[in-house]
Order: sequence, then C-alpha cells, then structure tokens
Amino acid sequence: MFIDNVICWGYVDAYFLTTSKYTEPGAKNPIKIKAMVQMIYTFGRIVNRLTNDQVLDYCLINNDNKCIIKYLPYRSKLMKSLFFALISCLAFSASAQDGTIYPLETPKEPNAIPLNTGAVKDQPAPETWFRQWGDPMARNISTATLTPIFPEKGKANGAAVIVAPGGGYRWLSMGNEGWEVAEALAKKGITAFVLKYRLFPTPEKLDDFTAWMNRPRPAPQKTDSTAKNTNPMAQMDLTNQLADAEAAYAMILNNAAAWGVDKERIGMIGFSAGAGLTMHATLHSKTMTLAFIGPIYGGMGPVKVPKNAPPMFNAIASDDFLFNSQFGVIESWFKAGRPVEFHLYQNGGHGFGLGNPNRTSNKWFDAFVHWLDVNKFLVAK
Repeated sequence: MFIDNVICWGYVDAYFLTTSKYTEPGAKNPIKIKAMVQMIYTFGRIVNRLTNDQVLDYCLINNDNKCIIKYLPYRSKLMKSLFFALISCLAFSASAQDGTIYPLETPKEPNAIPLNTGAVKDQPAPETWFRQWGDPMARNISTATLTPIFPEKGKANGAAVIVAPGGGYRWLSMGNEGWEVAEALAKKGITAFVLKYRLFPTPEKLDDFTAWMNRPRPAPQKTDSTAKNTNPMAQMDLTNQLADAEAAYAMILNNAAAWGVDKERIGMIGFSAGAGLTMHATLHSKTMTLAFIGPIYGGMGPVKVPKNAPPMFNAIASDDFLFNSQFGVIESWFKAGRPVEFHLYQNGGHGFGLGNPNRTSNKWFDAFVHWLDVNKFLVAK
C-alpha cells in the first residue's frame, strides 16, 4: 500500500532533509534504519517526556525494536498510534529507496506562476507525478511554471538563479534537483526560481511508463575529449524548453524590482537534462543575457562558444555516464577565453543533486557558492 499522508511524509521529509539527499535513478542512496529509529527515540523523549533513558540507550545500542516498544512510556492511545505510524512510515520509506516507481498524488504548488508558453503538441496525457528513490518527480508536463523561493527577509543579496531540474526531458526530478537546490540557494541570500518546463510525452499509464523506464539501454561508447558530442539529448528539439526558459528570464526581469533582483546578476543552473537546457539557452537564446551558468552533470562534448558567453561553473563525477572521458565543453570555454571553473569529482554517479552520503561530490554546492562569491555575483556592482 502506498503511504503518502501528512503524518508519514512530513516526518520522513524532515528526516531526509537533515540526514540524506534524494537521488535520481541510477544513484545509490542507502537508508540508515538505525538513524531513523534514533529519530523516533528523540521524538518520543520530547513528546512523552521519557525518563528511563538508560533503558532506551540499551535498546538503541542493541537495535532491539521489541525493547523500544516495551519500554516507551506512552501517555495516550493517540501517541501510541502516532509512534506506530512513524515506525510503519519509515519502514515503507526504506523500501521506497530501491528505485521502484511509486504513484504519487499531484502536489499543490500554490506559488507556481504559469509562464503561458502554450501546450505540447501530440500530448494527450495529463501531468502526473511519481516517486522514485524517495524523490517526487513530474512527467507529461504541458504547462510550464516558475516557482520563486525567496531568502528570509533582509538576507537577499540581489542575485537570482533559475533552477532547471533534470530527467531526460521526459520527467523532472523536482525534489533533489529543484526545490532542495532552490532552498539551499535562498539560505545563501540568492533568490531562486524553479523552472518546471514542458516535456516530451511519455505513456499515460504508470505501468507502461515504468516498463519504458526499465527498458535495456546500450552502454555509452567510449570517446575522447575532442570527439563530437555523443550525448543523445544534445540532438533533441528543445524549442519548447528554450521558450520556457526565455519566458522565465523575462518574468524575472519584469518583476525584478518587486522581487529584489539585480537584473545584472541573473544566472541559471541545471542538472542533467536541465544542464543541457542551461547550455542550450546560453548558446542559442536571443533574449537571455545570463550573468553566469552552472551546468551540473550535463553533457561534456565540445560546443561553439558565443563571443560574450557568461562565466561557467561546471561539475560532474568521473563515474557518471555523461562524463564519458570528455572535457570538450571545458576546453571550448577555456580556448574562447571565457571564465570557467571545472570540478571533476572522484565519485558521485549521476543525479546526486546536493549530494549523496560518502561521495566526494558532496561539496560541489559549497564550491559553487564560493565561486559566485569570489566572482562578486553575491554583491551589488
């Protein structure tokens, strides 16, 4: 049975946001059950004013669930029910981290602003959501939106970033590559805008979509740094996606004063396919003048760099299939004389978002913010 109620996911999301990171398909994210049980201990102590800590410590050390249940001093039937709901919820959450695709009710997005860029041709299926690797994802998106996430009052520095999640232009990883990244940026005083752009159609039924997702895929061919871009996503028609990005940029410009944004410090960061869209907008848009870009684990093939291309921060893991031993985009930027910073991490796989446990790529966000700071994008010019 799929569990997605307020009690369950409220506590699970609170736990994940502090102890682990969501991941896109293909990345490993082991769940530490012992740590989750320890969270329940803490919750129990606070709510029930537990006094027999020595017994609970013994239970924790021995990882004895029966011991936990026996000695928790419940003060009401309600709290006892809530405790078991948390246990059940966390147990389900652990099973949901295996890469299985689960149905997810479409969440409310009260702050999402329609971009009014039109629909998707030959798209009969409505927008639907699913959960994989613990992360909420959307597919069959026909209406593009922009969701602003603002810093706390008095902490905004005027910089703004459009955040483009990834998903092969077939779905969007809205959690670990969208909302979480935007919230992290907002904590640094940067006004963030999550771009939910239009996608190519996928099967309407979840079972059919799951079968399509699990289809066999050929291994990427090895290439060298100077080879032509072998990323199949680079050959896609991104007319809709570019229009959505341009509309987002225009909306930010038009509302810059109200939103506290410096028009000269609007950048864009994207992940996987979102990195591809970020690069595509940089290379082909006639209306966007981005101050900086941050393609994260995107295609690495060579490109023709515009004369006034923005400074680029680029990060990818060496065990990511999109790396494929290529440095083409980095060489292109460098040879064009444009500012570029490149981080090739030892490990991290693909789709690590803000980071996964025990991976060297975990610190890329700190490096990105430091890069913004050193290049004076976080202060008014």
